[in-house]
Amino acid sequence: MPNVGTFIRAWRISQKCSEQALAERAGIAASALEALESEQADPQASTLEALAGALKIPLPWLFIHPTDLDLLCKEDDEEPAPLSTLTGADPVLERILVAAGHDRSLYVLLTALMQSGDPKLLRAAEVSLRSLVKQSKQATVPWQSRPPGHFEPPSD
Repeated sequence: MPNVGTFIRAWRISQKCSEQALAERAGIAASALEALESEQADPQASTLEALAGALKIPLPWLFIHPTDLDLLCKEDDEEPAPLSTLTGADPVLERILVAAGHDRSLYVLLTALMQSGDPKLLRAAEVSLRSLVKQSKQATVPWQSRPPGHFEPPSD
């Protein structure tokens, strides 16, 4: 598995950002970023958090290549990247990417929401999703197969 510096460089290049600009946004020395990207130094956790914040990506994404997210952003008529290119560094993201083949729009929306980093929006999304999951787990009896005499209006 490549060093995290390789992925940091890939994310920086994918966002068309210079080393100097990323270092300034992250509040670290450009020489420190250069050492990380060239795999001459191991980053501290606080440095990784600062870099992820400067790149506007969730911290775990620093451990995957940005092209792994191509599956989410490809149009249906475009050829997505093969699943064999996934690094496996983040199993949750890998499951999302595999599932995205069915309906990418939800994952793209959730990813955009996560990247915004607005705590109020993230909390609202979490509450809504928890409510939807709770509703999906409720056992329901189809209206047509209820016993005679049982009346309960649909809960639409």
